[in-house]
Amino acid sequence: MSETGTEHPLTAQAAALIELDRFDQAKELLARRLAGDPDDVRAWARLAVCHNHAEDFEDALHAAQEALRRAPEDFATHRIRSYALRRLGRADEAVAAAREAVRILPDHWAGYVTLSEALIGQREWSQMYEAAVTAVRLGPEETETHHGLWRAALVTGRQDVCDQAVREVLRLDPSNAWALQQVATRKAAAKDAKLPEVAQGYAQALAAAPGNEGLRKGLEGTLFRMVRGTRWLALLCLLIAVLTARVFPTEDDPTALPAPLDTRLYALVLMGVVWAVGAWRAYRKLPQGAKLGVWSLVRREFWVKVSLYEAVWSMLCAVLIVTVPWTDRVFLHVLTHAGWVPPLITIWFERAALREAR
Repeated sequence: MSETGTEHPLTAQAAALIELDRFDQAKELLARRLAGDPDDVRAWARLAVCHNHAEDFEDALHAAQEALRRAPEDFATHRIRSYALRRLGRADEAVAAAREAVRILPDHWAGYVTLSEALIGQREWSQMYEAAVTAVRLGPEETETHHGLWRAALVTGRQDVCDQAVREVLRLDPSNAWALQQVATRKAAAKDAKLPEVAQGYAQALAAAPGNEGLRKGLEGTLFRMVRGTRWLALLCLLIAVLTARVFPTEDDPTALPAPLDTRLYALVLMGVVWAVGAWRAYRKLPQGAKLGVWSLVRREFWVKVSLYEAVWSMLCAVLIVTVPWTDRVFLHVLTHAGWVPPLITIWFERAALREAR
């Protein structure tokens, strides 16, 4: 079949399967089609796309060259060929193929995106950036052009352009998984990052790309840090209990035991407020899926369980200190030290391990 004319049903069906990311099925149909008509240019070009996706770059290059042998001016196939050559480490040929695509359609943004990517192999940073800027100028409403500009700006160290490119992608496609991932990663890397906001960013990106392993690990790591933070809430409650129950009185404080009941009840109320405010700040903005992810982590991960158990243990000690009318300060000392020693030792070891990892 020639480059023009009515498309064969098998080739058209393969194109639909490619749109659905069902590349293996598309390859089967294209192989059947080419067995019957080896001159079907569209079939060769789409077969090259399938091989590229499967990272069979030698086969992708062969299919692209077969298509170009029959249709030398096919713009899309030159782009596919350039990509395959780049992945095979043939940088000069990849650039030449991309320039050929630009020559065929000099006013089409896609050729310049391909050229910008190909120039990475030649380390022609200024030309790479210039090609990416041209792509954005020709296709300002295409997410792929802004993504290409982001890559070029990242290589050339232009972080402001990177941030602008991500914003433009989100303007055009608010659910774009790549852009949402970039936002989440930037939030996580910030020195003043707030864990709930970081977790929210990862959750939004993961909703757009449920199969992204990097996003899933980022979300789980952030949720783990949030669970670990509950130990500080428990330790704060333990401090409240110690102060109100007169565990370590000074010369200016009342020393009689037990502490008045109303004082101890007030401590319980204050501890409830600490947990209510802490939980509200941490979890109020989290999507439902992220909240469920916390419990999934607790069930699956040993160290998450340890953090949670330590928070519960510290709270149990705090509650016992203020609810029981102790008359012997020795028991109060035992409960106090039992409440703060395990979590603080674990926190110290965790921070030491993080310092060594860096």
